[in-house]
Amino acid sequence: MSSRYSEFFYSAGALGRLVEALHKLPGIGPKTAQRLAYHLIRTDVSEARGLALAINETRDRIIYCSVCQNITEVNPCKFCTDGNRDKSRICVVEEPLDVIAMERAGGYRGLYHVLHGALSPLDNIGPEQLKINELISRLKGDAFEEMILATNTSVEGETTAMYVRNLCGSLVASITRLASGLPVGGDLEYADDVTLIRAMEGRHEF
Repeated sequence: MSSRYSEFFYSAGALGRLVEALHKLPGIGPKTAQRLAYHLIRTDVSEARGLALAINETRDRIIYCSVCQNITEVNPCKFCTDGNRDKSRICVVEEPLDVIAMERAGGYRGLYHVLHGALSPLDNIGPEQLKINELISRLKGDAFEEMILATNTSVEGETTAMYVRNLCGSLVASITRLASGLPVGGDLEYADDVTLIRAMEGRHEF
């Protein structure tokens, strides 16, 4: 936020703190943060308090699955405990939203592993910030026939896929990458169902 906005909202007390908090959310600029803050002021008190309650409950109840690292309210999560899923395959994704996208497409019935990000030296995100050690432990403990690398097709996603492949190549029989049906630079969560299904069906050795 610019110094002009910061100085004004800093002096605005509770409103300034709300705008600052909203501005920290991804994709929310200073003007959007202001509009959201004033909307919350004008909205019904019960609605505003309901939003605050939902945020608090989410923070209190959501945890990481101890197996796949996906977000969940029960541990292990529903995917890891589902006896009908193909336990010979594990799909590695960047974010929990990617799991939702894959499930929505309906073309995959194996297990997942969520890294919670991608390698990005410019953002100080290295292997230690991701759930890569947890992935290695799973590969050593279970005999997976295939690991599907479903990181995004951005530079960071490709770098992460190559890093994981090089690190885990000896721990799994086959490593594949989603086919190029996904647009370069695109995020998995925004892909349509048909694109995701074709990408899954056309995955290749990596």
